[in-house]
Amino acid sequence: MSRGNDTDVTRRDVVKMAGATGIAGVAGVAGSASAQEYPPIGNYPIQGNPTFGFTVPQSGPYSSEGQDELRAYELAVEHLNNGGGWVDSWDGLSGNGVLDQQIEFVSGDTATDADTARQTARRMIQRDQAIMLSGGSSSAVAIAIQELCQRERVQYQCCLTHSNETTGSNCVRYSFREMFNAYMTAQALVPPVTNEYGQNNNFYQLYADYSWGQTQQASMSQFFSEAGWNEIQSVATPLGTKDFSSYLSQVPRQRTDVLFLNHYGLDGANSLSQAIDMGLDEDMEIVVPLYNRPMAQAAGGAIGGIFGTVAWDSQIDNQPSNDFTQTFREKYERIPSGPAQLAYAQTLQYAAAVERAGTFYPPEVIKQLEGYQYNNFGMGQETMRKCDHQAQRAVPVVKGLPQSEQQQGQFFEIVNLTPADQLGYGCDEGPAAECDLGPYE
Repeated sequence: MSRGNDTDVTRRDVVKMAGATGIAGVAGVAGSASAQEYPPIGNYPIQGNPTFGFTVPQSGPYSSEGQDELRAYELAVEHLNNGGGWVDSWDGLSGNGVLDQQIEFVSGDTATDADTARQTARRMIQRDQAIMLSGGSSSAVAIAIQELCQRERVQYQCCLTHSNETTGSNCVRYSFREMFNAYMTAQALVPPVTNEYGQNNNFYQLYADYSWGQTQQASMSQFFSEAGWNEIQSVATPLGTKDFSSYLSQVPRQRTDVLFLNHYGLDGANSLSQAIDMGLDEDMEIVVPLYNRPMAQAAGGAIGGIFGTVAWDSQIDNQPSNDFTQTFREKYERIPSGPAQLAYAQTLQYAAAVERAGTFYPPEVIKQLEGYQYNNFGMGQETMRKCDHQAQRAVPVVKGLPQSEQQQGQFFEIVNLTPADQLGYGCDEGPAAECDLGPYE
């Protein structure tokens, strides 16, 4: 895979190298003696307070997810600086900033577009001197940003990106992903879906025509075919499609037992609602492999009986999940979504790694996360793998509630929390076999 030229020198690098002989003075501004221990790299050493950059879709088909992510990012910074939420119980976090420095942040719109996202991220790195970026909701966006971050030596904490390629063929040393991928979604869905709908079914797929949709389609095809089902056809649809009727009308009703709609965000709500309006559910079962609370809410009654997976949900009853739900609800008077939990968790994950490292120096922070085991996200025991920077974690399988049972922000029920040890793949197989993380420095 192409990572760009790691020997490229930007104007920002020249400025940092020019000031290298005066590094002690810069370290004094940063307020941390540890800045004297490492050479300049990326936006290290920090000048002034550390800045986090949050790249979220504030427009486009994934904007609802982006709005909830931004709420969670802001809450995470508030808690890091002032205490509250998970910070009060997370080992190493003080509630007095990170390494006793108050955190600042900037945010920008990705418009669910890779080029726009890359420009937004570049501004944060070069103009705002961000020491860490986080964001997502589109795998194409996440891949574009993490490749930029690898070149610029600025750490990226993926938020919502589900493509196999993010920690597979497009993996980079400077990026980490908490979210499970399409491969794991398919693995988690096969047992409950085949148990519910039986064996030897014919299935048809529609999928978003970009990195995520393509790997989601391929993963569903692989694992359901291995389970004995027969794929009739898979058809690509452009990201941002509003009217899916021309694609849905081509689904062969007499031959199709199960229709997989590999769409997300507003696209997913639209494709599912239109499939129900066209009466496809009268002739076949429908599965939406990945969805979330805003998407289910937008789909309304159409979500009833629909299987899928979600990143996280407030129904998961344990202390970390309950604490996050409570603090988010107190702040925003709404129940948080899975994307919000990912955004909050990844921000604190990075901050805790900095505290363990005792420095913001990126290579040392990265090493603190590689192979790190944790149990504080509400998803049980997890490991951030060293070989591909992919979290090994549980996957919640859900089923949509009928509209008559939707209440207090609940649009689906969790039917299975598939444990991490039943999912995934070795470092030399599956998506990880294509991963080459690249250098630290």
